[in-house]
Amino acid sequence: MDVLSVALAVFCAVELANVLTLYLAPGSRRGNAVGVFRAFERSKEDPHVHALVRYLIDWVAGTKLIFIVLLIGIILTGSPTTKVFSGIALIFSILTFYSRLYPAVTRMDREGQVVPRGYSRTLALMIAAFILVFGVAVVVYVARYGAS
Repeated sequence: MDVLSVALAVFCAVELANVLTLYLAPGSRRGNAVGVFRAFERSKEDPHVHALVRYLIDWVAGTKLIFIVLLIGIILTGSPTTKVFSGIALIFSILTFYSRLYPAVTRMDREGQVVPRGYSRTLALMIAAFILVFGVAVVVYVARYGAS
């Protein structure tokens, strides 16, 4: 398996773990679960608010699942060009974290709404690592594919 397919497969595995956590244990503090946000527990005090929160959690999980299945299809049947553009698309889509989500989680972290403190920094580093891995994989793949 080529380096870009491996990077895509690892991303699929990580995201599948996140989907399972969101569906089965949304209050967890692992992966993308929402247990790190103090407001998740508080939402349980109002059944209407909690129903909306659960709906949004399931929506995010379902959306992640769509991307996972699409990436598996690309890994198995995609042309080299499709794989490169998929890697680039993932880089750009993951970068959007820094435009809206990072400022929000940083503010919540500062205000003590996130447990553990400093979670926003950890999350930013994890997201940056994904971007770096995909960037390196795309460059290595293009260098190898272009050379043959």
